[in-house]
Amino acid sequence: MENFVDNQKIWNLLEKGKDASIEEIERIVKKAEACEGLSLEETAILLHVEDEEILEKIYAAAGKIKEKIYGNRIVMFAPLYVSNYCINSCTYCGYKCSNRFERRKLTDDEIREEVKKIEDMGHKRIVLEAGEDDKNCSIDYITNAMKVVYNTINDNGSIRRINVNIAATSVENYKKLKDADVGTYSLFQETYNKEAYENFHPAGPKSDFTYHLTAMDRAMQGGIDDVGIGVLFGLYDYKFEVMGLMVHKEHLEEKFGVGPHTISVPRLKKADGVDEKQFPYLVDDKSFKKIVGIIRLSVPYTGIILSTREEAKFRENVIEVGVSQVSAGSKVDVGGYNEADVITGEQFNTADHRPSSEVIRSLCEQGYLPSFCTACYRSGRTGDRFMQVAKTGQIHNLCLPNALMTFKEYLEDYADESMKELGAEVIKKHIEDIENEKVKELTKERVRSIEEGKRDLFL
Repeated sequence: MENFVDNQKIWNLLEKGKDASIEEIERIVKKAEACEGLSLEETAILLHVEDEEILEKIYAAAGKIKEKIYGNRIVMFAPLYVSNYCINSCTYCGYKCSNRFERRKLTDDEIREEVKKIEDMGHKRIVLEAGEDDKNCSIDYITNAMKVVYNTINDNGSIRRINVNIAATSVENYKKLKDADVGTYSLFQETYNKEAYENFHPAGPKSDFTYHLTAMDRAMQGGIDDVGIGVLFGLYDYKFEVMGLMVHKEHLEEKFGVGPHTISVPRLKKADGVDEKQFPYLVDDKSFKKIVGIIRLSVPYTGIILSTREEAKFRENVIEVGVSQVSAGSKVDVGGYNEADVITGEQFNTADHRPSSEVIRSLCEQGYLPSFCTACYRSGRTGDRFMQVAKTGQIHNLCLPNALMTFKEYLEDYADESMKELGAEVIKKHIEDIENEKVKELTKERVRSIEEGKRDLFL
């Protein structure tokens, strides 16, 4: 497979985008509000916007688009790190092989205990994470870990969907992930600039830029039709990186007819053995918020994921411009959910340390609906089938009642009394909104089931 990222084309588009008029910018924002997405040329133009008044229009449009496609639902998840063995030398990562700490991978029993802690928070979906080391953490170890996770049930708790974020691998290994019932396979390119990439990845299998870049092609060929992409903002010029994401999106759509199910926006943070001063492209809060808003305008159908790398107040601010998925109560060290006071070998440092329950309460207070739904995966609504309903905005009619049902389930099983009262008000408001609108009868039927207290999960 070949490198499909043309650096010069990206720079030419960005250079040309500098000359756009205010009228042209406003036309692009108006077009985006119709949920049509943007061309590479249009995205390049918006990346140069610095005027606060125009930025506010971008943010407002991003919020409207997210509302049209996904409503005010925020999907909840937690990461599960199962191994920190790694043979790569990524200069920005706490897992790099030159860092000296006791490496470990979880046993089956330890995985069960971690999962029980995650289930106790009410989570129904996780992202399984691991460093790259085929000897100590093979694909068979990963698929076995997935089996253990799926089979672990704690009172009312169960993980219904496992998304996986592991190193680029072969088509055969992606077939094994598919057979193990993977949800979305995610992998971040880190940076789309080949020269910068090779500088940050001096040794190890991850140093092969093109093999890493084409991982999603092999995943698709292996039968995984839901994939998630992203970059680590702060490694290189953020304008170039956003354009790289858009080029990758177009490549997947052209070759497979399916764009990225999710786009993640991690930002470079401190980690063991990592000196932030070595990274001249660190992204400030203003630019980061702009990045999220522009991605939402450019790819209206994708899920945008925001992690606990960001501080609580800033996360609340950025969610407003198009984020649709957030992690909560995250531990990013192996065994961290059961060994909270013994933190060693973190991949990066988190900034939002709130318990999952506090994150959920905050979302409700902001007017959002926390969702624990995994119905799309379980009903086979993935790949092009998901895109058909997402791109047309019909996903909202399917997901809103499911979100209400799973949120009510969370309240009954995990919430304290004050959260139950707050949650009941959130559900009541959404039901009233539905009944006052012209929505599909199927949606109303599902809502009536919620009011009757049924726990069945609709597909």
